[in-house]
Amino acid sequence: MLKHWFAGHLALGLAQAVLAASVALVVMYIARRRGIHLEKEISLALVRGIVQITAVGTVLVLLLRGPHWTGGVILLAMIFAAAMISARRVRAIPQAWKVSLYAILAGAGSVIALMSLAGVIDSAITALVPVGSMLIANAMNANSLALERFRSDVQAHVGQIEAALALGAASQVSVFPYAQASFRASIIPAIDSLRSLGIVWIPGLMAGMVLSGSPPVYAAVYQFVVIAMIFSSSSLTCLVSTSLVRQTVFSGSEQLLLRASMDLGR
Repeated sequence: MLKHWFAGHLALGLAQAVLAASVALVVMYIARRRGIHLEKEISLALVRGIVQITAVGTVLVLLLRGPHWTGGVILLAMIFAAAMISARRVRAIPQAWKVSLYAILAGAGSVIALMSLAGVIDSAITALVPVGSMLIANAMNANSLALERFRSDVQAHVGQIEAALALGAASQVSVFPYAQASFRASIIPAIDSLRSLGIVWIPGLMAGMVLSGSPPVYAAVYQFVVIAMIFSSSSLTCLVSTSLVRQTVFSGSEQLLLRASMDLGR
């Protein structure tokens, strides 16, 4: 319907963006009627999202003809930004930014580097940056889920943890069950993506490859490769973050620092 009203690509894109944002605002309003107040966060996220993706698209056009190493610089900047965004969700956790940075760098960064060296990901900017950004974004989301689950579980079981410490348990051992549970919860989306691939959803990468002339079977196989890489990078990120965070929530004298819930994730 919008194509009949808007002829130019830019006008059509803006109209589609407004309509998509309007649906999100309606959902936000319904949530508010149920007592869930996220209007400020969602509104800011919508504005930031359209501004950021438009700016990145403009920058990528300028960088497409640059040397291959610029792709690595872009991905490294994305990793730093992802760590900052993820850390903002769990401000109550000491050194949340460092934990997030090291985890995403170790998880997404190592998978991207390994797959690029092996030739699974093309080193050209047009392939490296889009595929790498998918791995980084999913690693960021998984890291946020892991740290948030760990934070909530620890703060809900302060009494049990301190009782274990009083009985002589090592600090990291006392919170190990919550780190383990947070890891399991964080990789559920990645596992579900693998299970539902081709049945519940057909990802955009596969559709784009088919439309660009790639054989459908190869496009399907490569889409599986990307989803498998996403699972690997997300899982490795969460393994690192849940290991590191167990060390940051205790003082040098093994006193629990993560106590009353004061972080609302805003």
